[in-house]
Amino acid sequence: MKEQHKIPVTKVQRAAKFVGTGAKMGGNYLKYYAKRMVDSNHDRTELDESNAEDVYTSLSNLKGSALKVAQMMSMDENVLPKAYTTKFQMAQYNAPPLSYPLVMKTFKRYFGKQPSEMFDTFSQKAVNAASIGQVHQATLGDKKLAVKIQYPGVGDSVSSDLKLAKPIAMRLMNLKAKDLDKYMKEVEERLLEETDYELELERSQDLTQKCAHLDNLVFPKYYPEYSSSRVITMDWIDGMHLNEWLKTNPSQEERNKIGQAMWEFYDFQIHQLKAVHADPHPGNFIITKTGKLGIIDFGCVKEIPDEFYHKYFQLMHPGITQNKDNFVRILGELEFFHSADTAEEKAYFINVFSRMVEMLGRPFGVEKFDFSDVEYFKEIYALGDEISNDKKFRKSNAARGSQHGIYINRTYFGLYNILHQIGAVVKSGVDPNSELFSRAS
Repeated sequence: MKEQHKIPVTKVQRAAKFVGTGAKMGGNYLKYYAKRMVDSNHDRTELDESNAEDVYTSLSNLKGSALKVAQMMSMDENVLPKAYTTKFQMAQYNAPPLSYPLVMKTFKRYFGKQPSEMFDTFSQKAVNAASIGQVHQATLGDKKLAVKIQYPGVGDSVSSDLKLAKPIAMRLMNLKAKDLDKYMKEVEERLLEETDYELELERSQDLTQKCAHLDNLVFPKYYPEYSSSRVITMDWIDGMHLNEWLKTNPSQEERNKIGQAMWEFYDFQIHQLKAVHADPHPGNFIITKTGKLGIIDFGCVKEIPDEFYHKYFQLMHPGITQNKDNFVRILGELEFFHSADTAEEKAYFINVFSRMVEMLGRPFGVEKFDFSDVEYFKEIYALGDEISNDKKFRKSNAARGSQHGIYINRTYFGLYNILHQIGAVVKSGVDPNSELFSRAS
């Protein structure tokens, strides 16, 4: 992929990019409406593809929080049309990398040295480039290292970028500004943390130590002496990314082994640590030569408040929807309703959310769950399509649910999608009388 030799870093430069993107989207809409006047059956496919290309190209050049939000939205195929999710998935590990002179500039600023003065070898070309930073391979003695370098200006532009991205997000997701604010605040807090590599280093060392006892997992060792607020150095984990591994046609036993390791990794963090690696996309996982699961990025970690945890996992209890009063009470406590909702609207959303909760919680209600079940995912996507096309849902154009749910839902949907790609059958069920549900009651 072609390298990027400069990146807009000032507010004026970045604002100009956003304004230009908005103008292109406006032009695409005008073309769409003009064609609709001539042909009333003309669909949105061309519009969505044009907008997706223009938005992704702009965000790729900007890097940082704007591109990260695109990556997040690509993980849930119910949020945006397929043209967007397909394009935005490139942000996971295939963004345009920065050129080597910009990399040297970062090292000079934070270490006072060039990479060649710190390591025996250092790859001039990035081996991986995503939304917040890119990875180079290095060696030091007999150690093979991964050196993650943050793009210039990313950490300083999170807040201003999200303000500039807000109108685009409102248009894509059909939400009002006031309803988007609390979610944007949650995203901003996580992104500010994600651009703080000193915090990431601390969390990486802490979480990998706490998860070290789990079976079939591999974590890198981290090197504080070769890290800074914008650079993290860790062991290089040899192996294949998930998508590459799947092309080797692994056996069902191997698929189940990796899937079980991934499930238990998330299950332990959520229910024991109350802090979770909230970035489950394929680019963050490596399958080693010995058939273990390597976890290579702890940049996005969501700490789960106890009060939210208790209410959220009440909704995962099998049969929760059978006690309507209790179910409605929990939905209200998790901010799924608005004071302006009419009785008819509230009844509509109770029905919608009961179907959503039943689907999300289904893996918890059985001893083993087959994530290769195509019908299960068709059912999820069909409900998403049904809701997004429902006039009652579009009319409300209001965001619903606690802001804490953004990253927990993202984690579960991302986990489910990856387990589906793997085709794994995992021991996922929880006894309804277990400690998990008794804590959540």
